[in-house]
Amino acid sequence: MAVYLMLTTLTDEGRKTIEDFPEKLKELNKELEFMGVKIVAQYALLGQYDFVNIIEAPSDEVAAKISIHLSAHANLNTLSLPAIPLDKLIDTLKKKPQLF
Repeated sequence: MAVYLMLTTLTDEGRKTIEDFPEKLKELNKELEFMGVKIVAQYALLGQYDFVNIIEAPSDEVAAKISIHLSAHANLNTLSLPAIPLDKLIDTLKKKPQLF
């Protein structure tokens, strides 16, 4: 599965919901897992973003679906970034481009 870094910010309504029901954070995890995503790690942040989630998803399309779902139903705004393992990047960089 591919790895993604998902940065999220809470909307005003999202902050209210989390303040009143902090366990909602874990409920969201169950939804994501049901949709085929594995949560590798999660952290609350201080600064521009409220949370960072490292997730594994079977495809870019599933990662996009998760981002859209969270934005539509969880009072979050998301920024999802594909993460390339360094060894895989190095292997790719070592391969010579083949022209026709």
